[in-house]
Amino acid sequence: MTQSSDGKPDQPDPAGEGDLAGRLDRLDRQLKQRSETDTKAEAEAKGRSASMGAGVANALRLSSEFVAGVVAGGLIGWGFDQFLGISPWGLIVFLLLGFVAGVLNVMRAAGMTPGPRVD
Repeated sequence: MTQSSDGKPDQPDPAGEGDLAGRLDRLDRQLKQRSETDTKAEAEAKGRSASMGAGVANALRLSSEFVAGVVAGGLIGWGFDQFLGISPWGLIVFLLLGFVAGVLNVMRAAGMTPGPRVD
């Protein structure tokens, strides 16, 4: 309650309608502001979780491309070793080639280098 000039508290109007209506208006405005803020916060959280899911998917794709290159190189090298009897040189050479191919695939997929040219 507010105080009048003589230091005594103001008396609410007898019907009490003016004060109540003002408080209801303020409450309505505050509720609208909070609901707008909550809606914005929810939208931002959904956007962050969606981008996080896309980032995880991209990371899994890049890592699988790298691992596939190394594994393929290792298997080809092991096959050459078994077929030609030059163990361990085929495995070493093709494992290194698989590593290079895996790194190149990751760089292409990440957009750091252009893809193969088709003339």
